[in-house]
Amino acid sequence: MKIAGAVALVTGGASGLGEATVAMVVENGGKALILDRPGSAGEDVARRLGAQALFAAADVTSAEEVQAAVAKAVERFGSVHVCVNCAGVGAAMRTVTKQGPMPLDLFARVIAINLTGTFNVLRLAAAQMAQNPPNEEGERGVIINTASAAAFDGQIGQAAYSASKGGVVGMTLPIARDLAGLGIRVVTIAPGTFDTPMLAMLPEDQRQKLAAEIPFPSRLGRPSEYAALARHIIENPMLNGETIRLDGALRMPPK
Repeated sequence: MKIAGAVALVTGGASGLGEATVAMVVENGGKALILDRPGSAGEDVARRLGAQALFAAADVTSAEEVQAAVAKAVERFGSVHVCVNCAGVGAAMRTVTKQGPMPLDLFARVIAINLTGTFNVLRLAAAQMAQNPPNEEGERGVIINTASAAAFDGQIGQAAYSASKGGVVGMTLPIARDLAGLGIRVVTIAPGTFDTPMLAMLPEDQRQKLAAEIPFPSRLGRPSEYAALARHIIENPMLNGETIRLDGALRMPPK
C-alpha cells in the first residue's frame, strides 16, 4: 500500500514510537489521526505537523471513544487505511513480594490497555477499512501492532507486561487470517529496548547499561527505526501474519 494519500490512525501517537510513526506518515504524503490520552501532547504534535495531522483524545479500552476517533478520521480525511497500535503501559512487580501477591488489579490493567486495547482499536479500524475500495493488489488496509521482546524473553517482574505482549503476538496470525478475505493485512513489531519517554525517566547509568546489553548496535533503538519498519510493512504487500523482532539481536536476561 502506498503511504501517499493514505490515512493512518496511530495510537500512542503523541510520543515515542507512535509520534515517530505519525511523522513518517505525514512526511511521505499521508495523513494521520493521533489517538492518545487526554492531557497528552497530541494536540501539539498535530499542530506541529500541520493540516495532515489531527488529534483525538481517547482511551484505547473504550469502544465508544475509539469509535468516535475513527469517525473523526473519516470525517476529516475520508477513510482509514492504516492502523498502528503503539499505546501501551508497563508494570514491574514480582508475582509474590514480601508484601504478598501482586495485586490482581495491576495485572488486569496492563492486560486491558496493552492487549484488549490493541484488539479494540484494530477491530474498529478494520471495520472501517472493510469499506475501502481495494487497490491494485486487492488491499483495503494494513494493521501494525506493537508487542515487545518481553513477549519472548520476559524478565523478573514482567509477568503482566510479558503476558500482554505475548497475547499481541499470539493474536497476530489468527486476525490476519480473519481479515484476509477483506484484503486487510496484520503484522506485529516486537521492539527491544528503545529510547522512548518511558526509558527517558531512568538515570543515565541505567540507560547505558541497557544499551550495552544489545549485541549490535550497542545502543538504544531509535523511534525513527521503528517508524522505518512500519513504513516497509505498509508498503510490502507480502508481509502478513508475522511478528518481526526489532531488537539488535537482544535476548533479555532474567533481570
